[in-house]
Formats: sequence, C-alpha cells, structure tokens
Amino acid sequence: MSSVSYFNNARNFEANNTTFNLSTYVSDGDALQYLHKHSATSAMHDSEERYPPPLCHEGTREVVICRIEGWYGFEVPPEKKIMWVHAPAGYGKTAVSGTVSKNMESRTDLDFNPIGATFFFWRTSPERNSPKHFIITLAYQFTISIPELAPHIEAAVKRNPMVLNKALEAQVMKLIVEPFKSLGELDKMPHRLVIIDGLDECINSDQESRVEKQYAEDQERVQVRVLELIRTLHSHNLPLCFLILSRPEPWIKQHIGSKSFQPITEILDLYQVGDHMKDVEKFVRDELTRIAENLESQPGDDEEWPGEDTVRDFLGRTGGHMLYAATVIRHIEDPYDDPRQRLQDILDAELNSTQTHSTPFSSLHELYRQILQSCPQANRATMVRVLEEILAAGDHFYGNVHAALNILDRLSGRPPGRGIKALRSLHAVICLSGDGSRNSGDSLFFLSFFICRILEGSV
Repeated sequence: MSSVSYFNNARNFEANNTTFNLSTYVSDGDALQYLHKHSATSAMHDSEERYPPPLCHEGTREVVICRIEGWYGFEVPPEKKIMWVHAPAGYGKTAVSGTVSKNMESRTDLDFNPIGATFFFWRTSPERNSPKHFIITLAYQFTISIPELAPHIEAAVKRNPMVLNKALEAQVMKLIVEPFKSLGELDKMPHRLVIIDGLDECINSDQESRVEKQYAEDQERVQVRVLELIRTLHSHNLPLCFLILSRPEPWIKQHIGSKSFQPITEILDLYQVGDHMKDVEKFVRDELTRIAENLESQPGDDEEWPGEDTVRDFLGRTGGHMLYAATVIRHIEDPYDDPRQRLQDILDAELNSTQTHSTPFSSLHELYRQILQSCPQANRATMVRVLEEILAAGDHFYGNVHAALNILDRLSGRPPGRGIKALRSLHAVICLSGDGSRNSGDSLFFLSFFICRILEGSV
C-alpha cells in the first residue's frame, strides 16, 4: 500500500471517530509510513493547510528576528536552549516564527538544515489544536532533517508499533530520546531548532471537558503538559533548541518562570523589542503605495492618493498595532469598490458598536471571540463591568494600570484586586503591566470597547 493510501485511510478513520490500532508487526519500509500517517502534517511550517504562511512584511520585525537568530547561534548552541517569545494577540508572533523558519531554511552557508522540526498549533484545526500528534510529528520531521536519525526512529516503530498510541511521555522517550542516544557523540552534532508556535492555541479538543466551566482549566493543563514535554527533551542534552511562541497566558508565564524552567529559558517580550510604530508605518506606506499603483485616476484629482495627511491619520488609528493596520488594508483592497472611499469612511467614522461588527473589524472580532470563549463563564459578568468602567474612565485611564484598577475597585465596592483578577483571562489581549508602559490609552480603550461589544453580542 502506498504512503498516500495510508494517509487517506487515516483520514477516513478519523472522520468516523474511530481509533486506528496499529498491527503488532510492521514490515521493512512501512514504519515511516505509519509515522507519517499519524503525524499532523498540516502543523508543519510549510504545510499546504498553512499556505500562504503568515510572514513578516519585508523590512519589519528585523530586530526581533535578529535577536532570535542570534540566540540560536547556528554554529555554537546557546547557553539557554529554550526561548519563549510572547506577545498579546495580533502582534505577529506567527509571522515572526514563519519568517524565522523561512530564513533559516534558506541558508546556503551551512552543511545542515538548522530547522529540525516545527509545530504550529491552531485552535480551529482538529489536527493542530491538540497535543495528540505533537511528539509523533516532531519525530517524523527529525527523520527528514536529520537523516542519520531515521533508521533509529524507524526501528523504534518496528519494535513496538503501538508506541504511536501510547502516552505522549512514553512517545518522547521511544521516538526521540532513545533514537538520539543511539547515535552517540551527540555533542559533535549540529544543534537543530524546534519551533512551537501558538502554544496557547493547544486546547486538547479531543479530550476537553463537556462541562463549560472547566474549559479554561483543561486548556491550562494541556498547555503546561506540552511545556513539560519540551523540558523533558531538554533534560536529556539532545542537540536541540526550542523556540516557543505564545500569548502571555498567566499559566504559561507562571510555569516558564518556575524553578525548573527559568534557568534554561531565554524570555523575549515581542512588545518590547523593536519599534512597532516604525514597522506599522513601513507596512502601511508600502501597502497603500501598492494599492495606489493599481488605481485609475479620476477627474478632479489634485494630488496623488493617499496623501501624507491620510497616511498620518491612518497611522494614528493603528496605535502601533499591526493587526489593525493589516485588517484595514484587507478591507479597502476590494476589487468591486474604491479603496480611497473605503479608507476615508474608516477614518471619518466614529468608533461605535455598528462599525465594530462591520467588515474591517470582522477579523479582530473573530480573534477576540475565540479568546473570550476560554474565559470561565462565572467570571464574565465582573469582567464586563470592569471593562465598561475602563471605557467610562476614558482619558483618565492612563499611566499605572494596576493603580487605576485598584481605584475602580474601591469606587465600585469590589474587594481590592478583584478588577485585576477579573481580567486575568484577557492578559493575552490587554497588557496589564505594572507601570502602564506597555499600554497606550488609545490601545487599551479600543480593546476594552471591542471586547465589551463582543461579550454583549456573541459570546
């Protein structure tokens, strides 16, 4: 049977919600086909499901990409072999990881592929929103990126085909650690980079609790489990480095800051690296220029579109938020409408609930809706009240966010610290830094308004 047939059969079994049990015997040449069949091939950085992969706009995010590649080191492994890159939703983490993957694979000055394996979690993909295929997918990619490892992984599958149905902790040892150890002299091997993007998108969908109030707790548990799998791999001194990208969810931050992780992990806050406003300006100017080149001139045009005033107005609305800028660009680039008028309508419009649900904000609406679905139901009423109070405070809600929320707690008769706790599940969207330096008032106001409208309308 061909590898394509094996893959299609696996799809059919999954579609029928049937667990496929491997036979107790695998003939020569079939082991890697079995491994391929059980891999989440769509989670790889260059998979068809992810095409075209999100990449950084040319000339942007250069500082953070240089930091990551500098940490990896290519020839010399880093002192800390794990790097956690975190940022709120919409700040281009996946684009950064995709660009790093592309850059490293394009290197022609190396005699090895620096990318050992990649896994891009994604909440809405059944194959990519669970850790079920995580270890198997890494192992399968190692057979390709490290050819000398292939026969050892193949032998492990042939010895015990049922390992593909065992616990992830057993798979780590049998499919990765032991095959690496079989090679010997690991310190002489070039170290490979393993990229795990969107850890916060791993929700354990195939085993999640049917009780709604436990959804968030299940999500925390499975994401910490993935971190522990990575720590296990690190503990065996394999020639591997791990780049993890995620939102700064409290449980992820807490676990990476623990005694077992902190000494071996480099932490990079994407929000604090580089000039976000400069990156957004580069993107906006390039994209508007590209759109303008395809416009037909109209009678009465006195100057070239968009004009410096329009560009500056647009940039002012973004607050340095690339997702906002990219969403607007997608909206105005409509072949059946005039992008000049579409952009002007956005710039002229007052922020209200009707426009928040209109086309230019549909992408943001869906993104935040998914985040809010993981928030415990019992916490939402207080969360909405706190967000509404932020809106009511308006321009007064600048500076020290913690102090401002404590004041709102007192004014609202809540116990001290209740406001911060109510927003715990939104730390990935609203950066609640101690000194307020990571939030502009406009950005916080926009996010609070947006989230309130979603909570009132669809969640």
